[in-house]
Amino acid sequence: MAITDGLVSGIGASTDLAPEAARTIDADGCLVTPGLVNTHHHLFQNLTRAWGPMTSAPLFGWLETLYPTWTANIDEESEYLAAWVGLAELALSGCTTSTDHHYLHPVRAGDLLGAEIQAAIDLGVRFHPTYGSMSLSKKDGGLPPDDAVRDEDDILAESERHVARWHDPSHGAMVRVALAPCSPFTVTPDLMRRTAELAERLDVRLHTHLAENSEDDEFAIATFGMRPVDLYEDVGWMTDRTWGAHVVRPDPDEIVRLGAAGVGVAHCPSSNMILSSGIAPVVDLRAAGCHVGIGCDGSSSADAASLWQEARLAMLSGKLVSGAGAMTARTSLEIATRGGAGCLGRVGEIGELSVGAVGDVAIWRLEGPAFAGVVGDPIEGWLRCGPTSAWTTVVAGQVVVEDGGIVSPDLEANLAAHRVTAERFQSHT
Repeated sequence: MAITDGLVSGIGASTDLAPEAARTIDADGCLVTPGLVNTHHHLFQNLTRAWGPMTSAPLFGWLETLYPTWTANIDEESEYLAAWVGLAELALSGCTTSTDHHYLHPVRAGDLLGAEIQAAIDLGVRFHPTYGSMSLSKKDGGLPPDDAVRDEDDILAESERHVARWHDPSHGAMVRVALAPCSPFTVTPDLMRRTAELAERLDVRLHTHLAENSEDDEFAIATFGMRPVDLYEDVGWMTDRTWGAHVVRPDPDEIVRLGAAGVGVAHCPSSNMILSSGIAPVVDLRAAGCHVGIGCDGSSSADAASLWQEARLAMLSGKLVSGAGAMTARTSLEIATRGGAGCLGRVGEIGELSVGAVGDVAIWRLEGPAFAGVVGDPIEGWLRCGPTSAWTTVVAGQVVVEDGGIVSPDLEANLAAHRVTAERFQSHT
């Protein structure tokens, strides 16, 4: 495979005449896949990873414990460090494109979206973050504290400003921006509607949490008189411009409606298990017509930002709920690549190895005791065996991970600064 100016320019057999190249990577004996695509994350949360106060609570209690800590401590420096370290961890797992649902924007905290975008640029990975938002504080019937939310007119103005500054609609873009009101329990239906109208005008994508768990169901019914998917449709989000995170609890009729509308789904198996939310009906959602991608979710719920691990759990949980033959390693690889491209509106551009697609590649060494005996099907071996990390990760033709390690010389300094920042966050009570 040849990569020229960041795009795949040729694919052939090993017996074909190789093109001239400035650099050649010998992947003999390796499995080569498209770079994996992460469709849901909260990168700042790795500053409270595996923190004692939140290791055993379900979603709502978990959030109410953490909101004050996050709000009091977040700033541009901590956001940059969390994003850089989180994206580096993702790159080690073969991820070349990641979104981030950053919904926490205290007024005093500065330009947090700009900080994490700069981190992605410095590391050299493809980034599709969202400008998230929260406007419904606890005094208004939501979950966040008052200082975690912002005025809705301000949110919409900031959304448009960030799109104008950062969003690149061109083929192969390294940075794109989507808009992402956080959830039904943190924003009003009016903000959801107005954000959908703004996204239509700016031609950007929409993202939110959707049908996460039983608490989400109960809140929507009690507050709005309808289930989360009905609310999603009522506020104008039932379109192929949107993708929802988790989507654990749609009923059969809702699955059909989501598929017919072309709504994307970010499947987050680790987080769904840790928070006891349930297992998303991925096989049924795909059959209905939804693009289903993989998401790591925030590091303080899922804790490990490994797309390989999430792909493996997607395969195992799919077999568990839909039958042993319903989810193969190839299906899970497709979800982790082309499915993610569908969620982000980038089919044919990311998540595949084809001429004209981006030059984003993950190379995996299937060797040692963990892979002994893998002879006939390297893809099944790659996901059933292991664990494994990428040997080499290439983004737009540039090597980001080499010999299983981050290439950037900034790794150790950023890890040290991240530790100091995490200690500051976790000393807050």
